[in-house]
Amino acid sequence: MRVYIEDIAKYDGQAVTIKGWLYNRRSSGKLHFLQIRDGSGFIQAVMSKAAVGDEVFTTADHLSQESAVIVHGLVKADARSKTGFELEATGLEVVSESHDFPITPKEHGVDFLMDRRHLWIRSQRQQSILRVRHEVIDAVRDYFNSRGFILADAPVFTPAACEGTTTLFPVQYFEENTAYLTQSGQLYNEANAMALGRTYCFGPTFRAEKSKTRRHLTEFWMVEPEVAYADLNDVIELAQGLVVSVIARVLDTRQRELAVLERDTTKLAAVKTPFARITYDEAVKILADKGLPFTWGGDFGSPDETALSEHFNGPVCVTGYPSEIKAFYFKPKDGRPEVSESVDVLAPEGYGEIIGGGQRLEDYDLLLKRIEEHKLPREAFEWYLDLRRFGSVPHGGFGMGIERVVSWICGLEHLREAIPYPRMLYRLTP
Repeated sequence: MRVYIEDIAKYDGQAVTIKGWLYNRRSSGKLHFLQIRDGSGFIQAVMSKAAVGDEVFTTADHLSQESAVIVHGLVKADARSKTGFELEATGLEVVSESHDFPITPKEHGVDFLMDRRHLWIRSQRQQSILRVRHEVIDAVRDYFNSRGFILADAPVFTPAACEGTTTLFPVQYFEENTAYLTQSGQLYNEANAMALGRTYCFGPTFRAEKSKTRRHLTEFWMVEPEVAYADLNDVIELAQGLVVSVIARVLDTRQRELAVLERDTTKLAAVKTPFARITYDEAVKILADKGLPFTWGGDFGSPDETALSEHFNGPVCVTGYPSEIKAFYFKPKDGRPEVSESVDVLAPEGYGEIIGGGQRLEDYDLLLKRIEEHKLPREAFEWYLDLRRFGSVPHGGFGMGIERVVSWICGLEHLREAIPYPRMLYRLTP
């Protein structure tokens, strides 16, 4: 009976078949200890010559790392095992042999591993990260679906920028037109919200920033909810709830993976609502009191975000960023137009911004003025202006970067491990 390693506890004392790959092997002369993986987990198969015969035992002794194998055996409880079980092997079939697998148990440099990312993801650590990523995505979808939101994805090809033209990837769109890879699905999601009330899009986004920091990728995944008849407070409540819900889900279902990553889960378990909430003005004062050089009007860098989250020992919502450093579609604060109705959610432990959003500008005349101030082509935004011509209402939303959340939850040093195949300034392969 074929079973998956993640379900092995259900088959204690039973004969099973596992189809997978040889992750590692060691021998003591009379016994082989085969580390088998099947994509769902890892388990040790203990093989004796008496149980399998001379031929199979000799074959196993010469198998190299990542050979594809089918192992038959009896499931035995074993408290010494990380899974709580091991396999007493009774048979082995070799599907295909692997020779000179390049990633060995020894230490390798990051560039070496990234050049072989398609093989690196077979390791236990990388599999654990990708399983947490899966859980984060599943939790995000469940959070919105259970609250009446409708998934309505935005296009990847767009005719113009959402947040300025300097960070766009141009694409030849048939003979004469130039399209751009989307920076955000938000503008289209606003249209969806005017039709569906509560909506979200979820997909890849692209930023052509020539940045090499550990917090940047040129291609990443983002979930973007948008709600009609919503203000900044509604946006903040929705964002806080999402973060807490995602963390709770991962803590509930992925303890094994977090243990592999040696993640201190007590820090994640301490994340509760409401988050600390301060204005940009207050944040600037906190940074000044800490002796950090910062001038009102600038955007926070990584050291600034880290200092703010450490000050509150947890996630913090910073509201009211200067209008000049936010996109043209943010609503200005009543009585103080130099400040926007915006919010960034900063994660603790130095992970910085994971969510950015706020209330959108619903006034037609002011929106048109902002488009002109940003020197954006009006013709490309006529459809967006239609949303203000025909039944405009207060509305808002945010974007949450999946890789940034995964990096925080997993305790990673760089976003490149939080996505299967990272795209960065100097990396387009594999």
